[in-house]
Amino acid sequence: MDKQELYTRAKEAIVDADEEKALRIIEEAKKDNFDLLELLLSGFGAGNDEIGDRFDVGRLSLPELIYAAEVMKNVTNTILQYLNEDEERYPIQEKKGTVILATVAGDVHDIGKGIVASTLRNAGFEVIDLGCEVPVEVILEKAKEHNADIIGTSALLTSTMSEQKRLEKLLTERGEKDSFITMVGGAPCTPRWAKKIGAGGYSEDAVDAVRVALELIKEKNKSKE
Repeated sequence: MDKQELYTRAKEAIVDADEEKALRIIEEAKKDNFDLLELLLSGFGAGNDEIGDRFDVGRLSLPELIYAAEVMKNVTNTILQYLNEDEERYPIQEKKGTVILATVAGDVHDIGKGIVASTLRNAGFEVIDLGCEVPVEVILEKAKEHNADIIGTSALLTSTMSEQKRLEKLLTERGEKDSFITMVGGAPCTPRWAKKIGAGGYSEDAVDAVRVALELIKEKNKSKE
């Protein structure tokens, strides 16, 4: 089976919101020993980006977006379950820190965050995933409740990026800016955006999220010495 062809079919399954087709592709890939995380990132993830882009320019209605996002969520959960069962390939590491993850209010996209959560767990972080459409007040409340080291927020739509800025503002207003490391991610986000709003870090994808999180935790621990 050609890898690129598989990724294209996976992308189309999400764009068409065809869950049965998507699950068949996963089973085919697993049978042929394809890297399921890569399939999620480069195949299904590309479809997720496409539906986000279509919604942004008005080519997709909100009900269609929600339906496709639900298919994507089920696909993600299926793949992550397989990855979590594969302890030999993705061994559990010692705890590096605690991370709160959430997709911001107004945004139903869950795929990217789900991948980041799984990758961070496999790298040794305790991850509390709050889901999608989470208000910044709730995010901060949960971060305090779990004594989190990092707060990571995802925004997949340009219209919801302002929620990430609101979180930074809320932390400043409450005098808790130095209590947590903040990270931002999502298709429209950039390192420039992270710097502009005062976030601690930006990650382009799940692998980059682990690298950045480890660096920021190391810096935080050094500052305590």
